[in-house]
Amino acid sequence: MATGKINVSVDNIFPLIKKFLYSDHEIFLRELISNATDATLKMKHLTTIGEAKVEYGNPIIEVKVDKEGKKLHIIDQGLGMTEEEVKKYINEVAFSGAEEFLNKYEDSAKDSGIIGHFGLGFYSAFMVAHKVEIITKSYKDEPAVQWSCDGSPEFIMEPAEKETRGTEIILHIADDSTEFLEDGKIDSLLSKYNKFMPIPIKFGMRTETLPKPEGAKEEDPAPTKEVDNIVNNPNPAWTKQPADLKPEDYKSFYRELYPMQFEEPLFHIHLNVDYPFNLTGILYFPKLSNDLNQQKDRIQLYQNQVFVTDNVEGIVPEFLTMLRGVIDSPDIPLNVSRSYLQADGAVKKISSYITRKVADKMNSLFKNDRAEFEAKWNDIKIVIEYGMLSEDKFFDKADKFALYPTVDGSYFTFEELQEKIKSAQTDKDGKTVILYASDKEAQHSYIETAKAKGYEVLLLDSPIIGHLMQKLESSKENISFARVDADHIDKLIQKEETQISKLSEEEKETLKKELEEAITDKSFTVQLEAMDSDSSPFTITEPEFMRRMKEMQQTGGGGGMFGMGSMPDMYNLIVNTNHPLVSEFLNTKTAKKKERLINQSLDLAKLSKGLLKGKALTEFIKRSYAMVK
Repeated sequence: MATGKINVSVDNIFPLIKKFLYSDHEIFLRELISNATDATLKMKHLTTIGEAKVEYGNPIIEVKVDKEGKKLHIIDQGLGMTEEEVKKYINEVAFSGAEEFLNKYEDSAKDSGIIGHFGLGFYSAFMVAHKVEIITKSYKDEPAVQWSCDGSPEFIMEPAEKETRGTEIILHIADDSTEFLEDGKIDSLLSKYNKFMPIPIKFGMRTETLPKPEGAKEEDPAPTKEVDNIVNNPNPAWTKQPADLKPEDYKSFYRELYPMQFEEPLFHIHLNVDYPFNLTGILYFPKLSNDLNQQKDRIQLYQNQVFVTDNVEGIVPEFLTMLRGVIDSPDIPLNVSRSYLQADGAVKKISSYITRKVADKMNSLFKNDRAEFEAKWNDIKIVIEYGMLSEDKFFDKADKFALYPTVDGSYFTFEELQEKIKSAQTDKDGKTVILYASDKEAQHSYIETAKAKGYEVLLLDSPIIGHLMQKLESSKENISFARVDADHIDKLIQKEETQISKLSEEEKETLKKELEEAITDKSFTVQLEAMDSDSSPFTITEPEFMRRMKEMQQTGGGGGMFGMGSMPDMYNLIVNTNHPLVSEFLNTKTAKKKERLINQSLDLAKLSKGLLKGKALTEFIKRSYAMVK
């Protein structure tokens, strides 16, 4: 038996490990199984290249809980360690030895899948254990060895009774970590971190139903047998070539990733690149709502099939964090700050690559089956619009496939839209005005007025559309967006010809003064306009710029940008000086009747705009019933 001190640079590393190494103690299981996986993959590689004269077989990693003995066992059938190797890799805190192995077999080990990136690996066990034992036997046919340590720098090493190669780690679970003796807890951790590890992981047994023997009666129970409960899928879809997968394989993998997600994904993107960095993965477009905050952190980051995190901000472009799926790369540095990640050269290349692949896939879908792409547009538009806003390269590519739907259900690319509307919707200054609505029902009367003029009206209703319109207006020549209720239609698209008012300047002054006295709500600005006599007498509009700034402020833009604070609601009351009812306002001598006519007309305009609510709506209804008696 040998005793000694672990070669560490502080008197006691274990309290530091327990307190500071990881923010989450449950990571220990990921680390230990990663080491067991490395040991097994090393064994596979050495047998493949003829370096080890032993059979590789069909090794598994086994996790066992001994609740009564308060122990957790992790057992592998990998290459094991000699006494010298235990001294080197355990006592000298030399990590898992993966880097040294890869350097030694540099060329042949390139594609061995060895992990070797998980920090202090083995020592994470002391986060949950007051004592750790190692029983290990090397494939080199040397005596087995047992090592134990009670959480101080002191260790004991002695010969062990072990016939088969591999390593068993025994954790004597500390009193403050007994949750890790519960089967349910271990099962959930294996599912979270080790679901797709490349070596089969056994955790307990399960009952398998066998076919009934020939001649068995219907009422006879089917025979059963106990089999190993393998908790992981060592060959997940993203590790295979796209040519080897069918559409159903991708759907099946999506269900494996998100068992509680019942809607099928709309489509997928298979990532597979080995230069200038290594990256594999599958991204899925789910059906998306307009709520940006509810949909992030669904992409899982793996490193050589080991789960790392589902916070991929800084690795995946922000607009794509609303997608789902898996990315796996050995080139992404782990356990570092987000600011470091964003400055890392490999990460920047990975982010650009993913952006390009998504854009190319969208363009391909659009070209190959436009009808299907249009049918899915409303479910994916929030990602595309977000990407156009946040990534200039994506904006350039998306210009070819981003769609602009009309209120009548037609879809145009921007180029098609410009061609369609430029003759009718170009104003006297040569600017093409793109009309849009954000709510077909609420803005119905304004839409109908525009359509009566032969104008197209888009339906743009995502929460970030104001930001995107601003970007389009600054990047395209001679275009502007205007919501159909931003002004009366002839002001939105001003032509050379103008309507002549039936009222004199004096009458208009009198009318404006009377209206401003009668209308007590100061959020309305009275504006007199000469319009067709069959247009509404009163129309309420919201100034495009102020309304857009208010909407952008609500989605994290305009208000803060312009230092406006919380912007109030502002409306224009457009009064049609050519409508007979407006002339009647002027000609009515009775003040009470004039007030009633103005209030009724204003309330009708508010009703059309969806602004008549509460007490004002109740009084309007009473007044209207009184008028029809």
